[in-house]
Amino acid sequence: MGIRFILMVNKQGQTRLAQYYEYLTLEERRALEGEIVRKCLARNEQQCSFVEHRNYKIVYRRYASLFFLVGVDNEENELAILEFIHLLVETMDRHFGNVCELDIMFHLEKAHFMLEEMVMNGCIVETSKSNILAPIQLMDKSS
Repeated sequence: MGIRFILMVNKQGQTRLAQYYEYLTLEERRALEGEIVRKCLARNEQQCSFVEHRNYKIVYRRYASLFFLVGVDNEENELAILEFIHLLVETMDRHFGNVCELDIMFHLEKAHFMLEEMVMNGCIVETSKSNILAPIQLMDKSS
């Protein structure tokens, strides 16, 4: 398993979406998120997008007011994870049209559904935007 968790956090450090692929208690999750968010948000744009924390490697990227943080194993390829983050944002952009924090807050179930289509048990299983969005578009048509 490569991906351990995915977080979407705003500039104020509030978690907007969290998906974990390993078991952590709520207290452990809260503590981990707080530590990682403080560490990543304190970095400036000239610093690289990779941070080591505990037994994780954190790969993060900022898009507008949102930070996308992915915790992976130490052996994982950082550049591949950066590409995954970009694919996730492009997929959300295609569905929402220039995705923003409010889109994720008001359509949290769709954001989770996109992640579930892309990642299964910590492994990236789908990279085609049209394949990821097809079930969501079917649900939108039926409602």
